[in-house]
Amino acid sequence: MATNLDGQLVVAISSRALFDLEEENLVFEQADDRAYMKLQLDRLDSPAKPGVAFSLIKKLLAFNDLDGPRVEVVILSRNDPVSGLRVFRSVETHELSVARGVFTRGREPWRYLSPLRANLFLSANPSDVRASLMRGFPAATVALHSVRARDNYPHEVRIAFDGDAVLFSDEAEQVFQRQGLPAFQQHERDKAILPLPDGPFKPLLIALHRLQQVGTPRMSLRTALVTARSAPAHERAIRTLMNWNIEVDEAMFLGGLAKGEFLREFEPDFFFDDQTGHVNSAALHVPAGHVVSGVSNQLS
Repeated sequence: MATNLDGQLVVAISSRALFDLEEENLVFEQADDRAYMKLQLDRLDSPAKPGVAFSLIKKLLAFNDLDGPRVEVVILSRNDPVSGLRVFRSVETHELSVARGVFTRGREPWRYLSPLRANLFLSANPSDVRASLMRGFPAATVALHSVRARDNYPHEVRIAFDGDAVLFSDEAEQVFQRQGLPAFQQHERDKAILPLPDGPFKPLLIALHRLQQVGTPRMSLRTALVTARSAPAHERAIRTLMNWNIEVDEAMFLGGLAKGEFLREFEPDFFFDDQTGHVNSAALHVPAGHVVSGVSNQLS
């Protein structure tokens, strides 16, 4: 067994993001952790159903083969250790190669992202996500009302990203919020050849790019940029990715159109966006998560 996770894509995920535990969570919210613990023990032999991020995790783990580990998934949960028994029993039943977990019984789990050197944290807890982002870790609040991913691409991980405040900084979004669309377009036209500053998810995109280059005979990776930008503001986004020496497979410059139906056609295993309106539009069709970052979330 490897003694460190160097060189691997490390995904930390809460139990509610990986499995559908909403019925059990109601008991936790309405009673106490003892009642919740008893319920989880009573259901120890009843595996939890797949949750919103299950497809993403299962496919990412398929990158691991005889040549060595490339992806490490760690359960990082506010659950108590006893309830963690059912989580790991469910992991085993669903044949997920997940062997590591941290259970904090209600305390902040994000403290362990640093020793894990995590590239991504998926959680159902917005405050944990915000704290993770503030500490420089890509993180998203899983939209638990999202539909589950379809199975049309069993050998391809598909991930879609918004641009501003996700892959890129919210520099341009701030101009749009303060001065409106014409000023935003002029700002981006004037700075078309200047790369946008890094956003919170650039480290994840870099890690995915490495994984994409390695590949395996049985699994590949496809990425998409899905943004409200349109011409002429498209150029700066593309030039920024070129400056990073990273290619995305698809780019959608939608000029404010609802993203949901476009994502329905792309069929990602997960979509990341900083604006709740776009997340809710996406969640009608695909698994989605809210990146609590940038000017649009300063008051949320």
